Parts: sequence; structure tokens; C-alpha cells
Amino acid sequence: MIDPVLMFVFPAAMALAACCDFFTMTIPNRLNLVFAALFFPAAFYIGLPFDQMALHVSAGAVMLMVGFSMFAFGWIGGGDAKFFAAVALWLGWGALAEYTIYVALFGGALTLFILFARRVPLPALLGRQEWAVRLHHYQSGIPYGIALAGAGLVIYPHTLWYKAFIF
Repeated sequence: MIDPVLMFVFPAAMALAACCDFFTMTIPNRLNLVFAALFFPAAFYIGLPFDQMALHVSAGAVMLMVGFSMFAFGWIGGGDAKFFAAVALWLGWGALAEYTIYVALFGGALTLFILFARRVPLPALLGRQEWAVRLHHYQSGIPYGIALAGAGLVIYPHTLWYKAFIF
């Protein structure tokens, strides 16, 4: 009965991160920590060899450094940097390049959409919603966690996790 639970850890983390970032412009540290920590029991459960686990850990660590560098330049938020690293931990080096391409494409499209939407007056109904006002404000950032999560959901069916739980 644990297979269905583990199968949905990755997509559930993607959906939760996207929703949190959309409504609050933050991805909680707790979510990033739990998501990263769940990698280890999932890896043991599917029998991922230790050398492969180490490669996954190295992908997460390197992407944490890359993410924090991007955060230091103000390109992404701190939660986005940590979430990117947690996703990299789960994906490992094998799927990371494809994931990063999807992130860039989705992030670019999301940014253009939000910048365009900010030029249009916010409808009165949404003007009373704090999250909508925050998202619509021209000085707000872009909830990049949506792009990170969307890319994760697109690539998930091609990962070892999906294959381990389906077949």
C-alpha cells in the first residue's frame, strides 16, 4: 500500500509549492525540508543503489549553490532556490537538464503573462483579494515556484520514480 503514497509525493510537492507561491509568493521552508527528506526513504524503498543516491545528493547540493547564487543576484526568491535544489535531489543529474529547460520555458512564459496581466486593471472582484493585489502589483516578484512545479509535473512521468511505481 506504500506504492501509491510514494508515487504521489513528488506531484503533491509540486502542486503544493505552486499553490503556496501563487497565493503567498513564498514556498515554505517546511515544504522544502519535508520534500527533500522524503527522498531518502523513497530511494531506499525502490532500491536505488548508494552510488546513485550519492549522485542525486550531489545534484541537489550543486543546484542549491546555483539557486543561492541566483537568489543573491535577485533573480529568484530563497524558497525557489531551495525548492529547485529539492527537485534536483529527486531528479538527479540524468533528468536535470531536461527539467531546467522546461523551467526556463515555463518561467519565461509565466513572467511574460504576469507582466502583461499587470498592465491590465485588476477586476473589482479580485481587487478585494490580498493575493491577487500582491500578484498584480508592479513591484512584486514573479512566483517562479509555479514554473518550477509545472516543469516537475511535466518531467515526472519520465523519471525513475514514476517508472518504479508504475511498472
